[in-house]
Amino acid sequence: MLTLLLVHAVAAVLAVPLVRWLDRRAFSVLALAPAATTVWAAAQGPAVLRGETPQVVVPWVPSLGAELAFRLDPLSWVLTLLVGGVGALVLFYCGSYFHARDPGSARFAAILTAFTGAMTGLVLADDLVQLYVFWELTTVFSYLLIGYDAHKRSARRAATQALVVTTFGGLAMLVGLIVIGQSAGTYRLSEVLERFPTGTSATVAVVLVLVGAISKSALVPFHFWLPAAMAAPTPVSAYLHAAAMVKAGIYLVARFAPAAADLPEWRTTVLVLGLTTMVVGGYRSLRQHDVKLLLAFGTVSQLGFLTVLVGAGTAAATTAGIALLVAHATFKASLFLVVGIVDHQTGTRDLRELSGLGRRMPLLATAATVAAASMAGVPVASGFVAKEAAYAAFEHDPVVLAVLVLGSVLTAAYSARFVWGTFCRKPGVPDSTAPRPSAALVASPVVLAAVTLAAGPLAPLVDRPAALIAHDLPGEAEHLALWHGIGLPLVLTVITFALAGLLFLARDQVEAGQRRFPAVPGADRGYRRTVRAVDRVAVEVTGATQRGSLPVYLASILLVVVLVPGGALLWKQPWPGDVVLYDSLGQVVVGLVVVVAAVLTVRARRRLRAVLLAGVTGYGVTLLFVLHAGPDLALTQALAETITLVVFVLALRRLPPFFSSRPLLATRWVRIAIGVAVGTCTSLFALVASGARVAVPTSLDLPRWAYEYGGGKNVVNVTLVDARAWDTMGEISVLLVAATGVASLVFRRRMGSIDQAFAAHPDEPTPKGSARTNWLPAGSTVDPERRSVVFEVVTRLTFHAIVVLSVYLVFSGHNQPGGGFAGGLVAGLALVVRYLAGGRYEFNTAVPINAGWLLGMGLFLSAGTGLVGILIGQDVLQTAILQFDLPVLGHVKLVTSLFFDVGVYLLVVGLVVDVIRSLGAEIDRQIEEEVSR
Repeated sequence: MLTLLLVHAVAAVLAVPLVRWLDRRAFSVLALAPAATTVWAAAQGPAVLRGETPQVVVPWVPSLGAELAFRLDPLSWVLTLLVGGVGALVLFYCGSYFHARDPGSARFAAILTAFTGAMTGLVLADDLVQLYVFWELTTVFSYLLIGYDAHKRSARRAATQALVVTTFGGLAMLVGLIVIGQSAGTYRLSEVLERFPTGTSATVAVVLVLVGAISKSALVPFHFWLPAAMAAPTPVSAYLHAAAMVKAGIYLVARFAPAAADLPEWRTTVLVLGLTTMVVGGYRSLRQHDVKLLLAFGTVSQLGFLTVLVGAGTAAATTAGIALLVAHATFKASLFLVVGIVDHQTGTRDLRELSGLGRRMPLLATAATVAAASMAGVPVASGFVAKEAAYAAFEHDPVVLAVLVLGSVLTAAYSARFVWGTFCRKPGVPDSTAPRPSAALVASPVVLAAVTLAAGPLAPLVDRPAALIAHDLPGEAEHLALWHGIGLPLVLTVITFALAGLLFLARDQVEAGQRRFPAVPGADRGYRRTVRAVDRVAVEVTGATQRGSLPVYLASILLVVVLVPGGALLWKQPWPGDVVLYDSLGQVVVGLVVVVAAVLTVRARRRLRAVLLAGVTGYGVTLLFVLHAGPDLALTQALAETITLVVFVLALRRLPPFFSSRPLLATRWVRIAIGVAVGTCTSLFALVASGARVAVPTSLDLPRWAYEYGGGKNVVNVTLVDARAWDTMGEISVLLVAATGVASLVFRRRMGSIDQAFAAHPDEPTPKGSARTNWLPAGSTVDPERRSVVFEVVTRLTFHAIVVLSVYLVFSGHNQPGGGFAGGLVAGLALVVRYLAGGRYEFNTAVPINAGWLLGMGLFLSAGTGLVGILIGQDVLQTAILQFDLPVLGHVKLVTSLFFDVGVYLLVVGLVVDVIRSLGAEIDRQIEEEVSR
């Protein structure tokens, strides 16, 4: 099962290059992925029908109980066949539907293939969290597919609407799934359903799960998003809105019905919303002139019908529901594909403009008629078997049965309206002369129509899995068959067709009556008003809280810190009994220096003075690390503080030398009070946290673990690149994003590569002289008033030594103070010195490489090291210790985390390069331009 998902993922990744290479023919290749799913599911059929449930469980995070669990039971088997089979036919259909060299077809192919994989994972998932992940993947992919024609406002609006509605339902469902999982004590879906939790919380959770299901399956009051989604290309409608996405909600209802159908809240919600949706959708279909919209509202109606059947919680209704599930997926997909062909060939979907297509395209008309007959429930087709079974399931519930008959009358009427409006000749409308479609384009709807027709006589094949699905439900169900004799269901079928025929014959009067009927506020209008109200509230709240005052923002945040956790601290007063104020007099002296520097920082009027005083506090912390025998921490702190000072000084060149006017005396005292309160609370937090330890510190064993597990004696470095490598990965990713953000802000007026901003221009000076007269290659480009020969000489003599030192720190960091971060900072400081001595031209001479390459290579190398652990059968990012003998060098011990450190080194160097080019060289260029004006 996991292999099938990987096949879909690989196919989705390769879709873009395949389409660019093979053009439309690539769709047939991509169809092999869902076709493989269908073949695999068919091969598993005998085992599933014997009652076996193949499953795959892959542990992911064993300590958290997280795993990838897949299970194939009769319900997921039926859905897998539909998702794979219809998906393959739709992808094959796309090969003829799209025009040659369509610029958007590659992206469309990739997303649709990924959607088929996500839908396959959803129906096979046996874990609640995993189910939700695949659920939301279908939401995201459907958003991208519906918004395929991004230049059309209707497509963008429909995609956003579908995303908002289904995401809202998905979040509600997530809360319900978490409550159910926590109450059941497991997140394994099959186990949850076996011992389903009870109580108020479980009931609320079930209702939340239903919110997700009805929003996904477009039931009232969320039904409006599906007709709007007809802005998508027809293959999307044929797959997502017939056999896949909307079926996700039906699948969820069918999955939970055996465990939750006894709850009154479940049955009431399912029956009321399902029956209402069935009638509303059918009623709206009869007034549509766009045949695609006609099918869309018909789909809404059928989804309501399906929800009633699979959610009723009886064996008979569930059996009928599975029959209708299969029938609907085939006949509705076929009809949507037919509409796509009609639109593709004629350029219109308006039934008032279509005439005589039946004679022009007889094979297509035949397929459409068969599919529409199945939708209407005409005998022999699979839709008839499902409808008869549905009538029989509710023989003893006259209210539900009456509404089902009403909905079926509307269904048969709009089915006839579809066939007549699309293919029949109409007085006063000229016959269509559109070109006949190719055989490849017609093949998919013809195959689906043939399946829906054959599934009627072959109903016993559907009856076996349906019986297994309904096995544990109360009541008895008749076997699915074409003929059960003369009874109430057959009588109701005759009545249904009679009333539907009258509605069709009186179609003009019915349409006129609907126009005269008072307009009822639609759900779509309610959605728009809700969105506008939310936007308005957001604007008002933002205007009231976001006043543009940084002091107000900081004061709000800091006051919450003081009042909430600080208040809890004062309430509980968990003060440690034994407090050591200091270990040596040096700590007291350094602490006083830090405090005085901090006070002077907030009192400084000049920005540069404040930066330097803040640096004193940082270097003071460095001395505290030294006094506490933490050389590695001290080294990193000192280097980071130095780089920070450089960045501040470079940025200050574009700021006024003095701070803005001092605040009023009253607000000044308020700020002082907040600062003192925050400082006091933070100190108390640290004191209480350090004194609350009752267990033996794990740090006592860290040196031994570091050497045995990570192969190094430097506990800090081994922790960063091995035991907590995931944390380091996150941190360096943040560094990369920060570097990109800084550069983007500074170069906001430039396009393309950041480093292109430093390409030489004809009017810019170039280095002059020779190597004998210039200590630095570009030293002569510096303004003579700012040039220092002594500085250049010192830079020339020390630069390479500092770079070698940085490399040494990388290689020695596993056993001695150092590491990739410290080494990268040392190399960065060497480049800073080079820039300060020779200016921006000298810096570009020293680093003739795009900073983005350094950042990318560093992250790639660090992340790629994680694969080593997988290759040796261990955890991701776990260090492998390699020992071997080499000539001259002798015995060598190599740990793979060294390459992780090298990646960190490159990324930090890239960050410094990016910062110098952004805040240094670019600001230099801007200043020169301003002076030259």
